[in-house]
Amino acid sequence: MPSLPTEMHKIVNARVNELPPAQIRAFDDEISAIPGIVKLTLGEPDFNVPEHVKQAALTSIKDNNSHYSASRGTIELRQAISTYLKRTRGVNYDPASEIIVTVGATEAITATTFALLNPGDKVIVPSPIFSLYFPSVSLTGAEPVAVNTAADGFLLTAERLEKELAAAGPQVKAIVLNYPNNPTGRTYSRDQLAALAEVIKAHHLIAIVDEIYSELVYDQPFASLASFLPDQTVLINGFSKSHAMTGYRLGYLAAPREVISQVSKMHSFMVTCADDTAQAAALEALQNGQADPERFRRHYQERRDRLAKALRGLGFEMAIPDGAFYLFAKIPAEYGDDDLQFARDLAHQAKVGVIPGSAFGPGGEGHIRLSYAAADESIDLAIKRLTDFTKN
Repeated sequence: MPSLPTEMHKIVNARVNELPPAQIRAFDDEISAIPGIVKLTLGEPDFNVPEHVKQAALTSIKDNNSHYSASRGTIELRQAISTYLKRTRGVNYDPASEIIVTVGATEAITATTFALLNPGDKVIVPSPIFSLYFPSVSLTGAEPVAVNTAADGFLLTAERLEKELAAAGPQVKAIVLNYPNNPTGRTYSRDQLAALAEVIKAHHLIAIVDEIYSELVYDQPFASLASFLPDQTVLINGFSKSHAMTGYRLGYLAAPREVISQVSKMHSFMVTCADDTAQAAALEALQNGQADPERFRRHYQERRDRLAKALRGLGFEMAIPDGAFYLFAKIPAEYGDDDLQFARDLAHQAKVGVIPGSAFGPGGEGHIRLSYAAADESIDLAIKRLTDFTKN
């Protein structure tokens, strides 16, 4: 078995070396080997890709669409994305110069941060939030400034943003917003986004907004920052959550052409292009699959309500999520803020897998994230086991 000589250990990238492994995946891997465990860990829809979308992928394969695609994505898909964003956000994006098709929203986030950030820059990151943003910023040499939003119902207010900008100084170049949020499920109203947009505009910030859960909003209409501030927004989205296409790894970003021209370079360096078959499936999803997310959303809302009711009956405190498919619950008082120990006890003693809240940054301590993207049978079994665990 090969082993790097000791005197060569310093060849690795120092910034990468300082980063811990992805905590969500690491904890999921840790508990997955427990026999009989029911996992509410990952944001993996239990639904299958809609049949008409799969058929579009099969047709693409049969038609031998197996060559290099256009670097920014097929023009047909970019046109469909432009039409969708015009209908849902009210913003006109030029398919040729203001949209890139990416390998998942993950690649879109990384390509954006590497294209826009320099060492010494600062980026406001409201927390708790999907942990990917912190290393994506740090690896560029920029500094993520985590803002704990727990006291404000897990939402960043315009007033709080002003205070954080004053404290962080003029090095702040950008802000990251993820709504509906992973892990809390909270999202912003139009009025809240309008207020944030005023602050972002006044301070000449770039807003990197992750809207991957935008089709899964339950109790209010979805609102986008791009609708208020398109000239300073990098809008990131994809098909993993809306159409249960996680394995297709297809996302996209839309932004002013001056931004896209730079992000496009990083995209080309990193992945060359997205594959044609996944793009053919995504084109079908956008053109003929508008009802698919609505069908999924109804199921998720039923699961949200059932799981939230059960957890509250067991003494867990939580804010009911506005969207996505996660519950972010406060752990029992006897554990203090040790969400990692609670999650381990829950996995080993009750055989229920959840993600410790501290994996999502400041404000996540003392909480756990439960995904209700799991099958109904898994959720029902998890509720039974959680009930037994809390009683004992």
